[in-house]
Amino acid sequence: MVQKLNLFAKFIAFPIAIIYGVIVWFRNLLFDFNILRSREFDIPVISVGNITVGGTGKTPHVEYLVELLGAEFEVATLSRGYKRKTIGFRLVNPESTPVEAGDEPCQIKRKFENITVAVDAIRVRGIEKLQQLNPLLKVVILDDAYQHRYVKPGINILLVDYNRPIYEDQIIPLGRLREFAGDRDRADYIIVTKCPDTIKPIDQRLIEKRLKLYAYQTVLFTKMVYKEPKPVFPALKPAFTIDSFEKDKFAAVVVTAVATNTSYIEFLEKKFNIIKVLAYPDHYMFKATDIHNLIEIYCNIDHPKKVIITTEKDAVRFTTFENLEDEVKSAMYYYPIGVEFLHGAEKMFNQEMISYVRNNKPDSLLHLSKNKK
Repeated sequence: MVQKLNLFAKFIAFPIAIIYGVIVWFRNLLFDFNILRSREFDIPVISVGNITVGGTGKTPHVEYLVELLGAEFEVATLSRGYKRKTIGFRLVNPESTPVEAGDEPCQIKRKFENITVAVDAIRVRGIEKLQQLNPLLKVVILDDAYQHRYVKPGINILLVDYNRPIYEDQIIPLGRLREFAGDRDRADYIIVTKCPDTIKPIDQRLIEKRLKLYAYQTVLFTKMVYKEPKPVFPALKPAFTIDSFEKDKFAAVVVTAVATNTSYIEFLEKKFNIIKVLAYPDHYMFKATDIHNLIEIYCNIDHPKKVIITTEKDAVRFTTFENLEDEVKSAMYYYPIGVEFLHGAEKMFNQEMISYVRNNKPDSLLHLSKNKK
């Protein structure tokens, strides 16, 4: 019966996929022939995105670039601010809420207060505004902008989930591709994300072969790294010290609203006795009833050491619920996620990103000599 339903669903999805695919193909054709124009800026622009619906690790990779480049340059990030309720260009501050700016921009701003974070669905306008507001700006990092072709980035980074390779996927709704796999040809760097620790060089070469790279493209591999846990409400005294998590098997309620939580749950299962997992759709805005349900489950756990574990992105949304009891707030934690390049690729990638910005700043000698030609 399940198989028949799947076949029926595919039968319904097939013509929709054809129509959607034709629209995507035609739109890209208009850009390729300059009927729709891509704007190139006189400031370094790095785009980080994907062609897959669902999480590929964009935010940790954007944060990696922010931390790398922010040590030397004035950096700004720009995204559309997915699921925000505001419109137009908006600067994000540490007090901004996901309703105002989207969860991921809020997360980035709270983590890196010294950089400029902005949202604007029209990226061309967004970059223009950023340059007007900060004449010292040296580089703009576009978050989730691979499909936004009205801006021509100096470096285009495409992220591909190791667990869902694009060469085995199909266009939506048959699969999870927002564009055809062949549209990876616009990428300068293809980063295969969420790789397991056990991946070997021969496995990487097989993936590279199946990606069918062009001569101008570089493929790299990264894995997710979970850092030290942090309290969701740092202003309060935490219920437990971080060291105690390693010593005792705490009971935990896990709350996630991300595209895929499998690897996170697997990580947490090694550290906690998970009583309940509350999984919501990606970018879900928690309601009062959800919070009430969470508190009820937490309070009913009969264990002296119990916590609520969420994701870094979800922690931003939880902080908007100021009416939570301090007892619950102090028991809420999250594990920040970082990325690590495999097999020594980090040094090369870092050098190339820094060199690109240094050589293409508006005030750089190389950039000035290019413009004189």
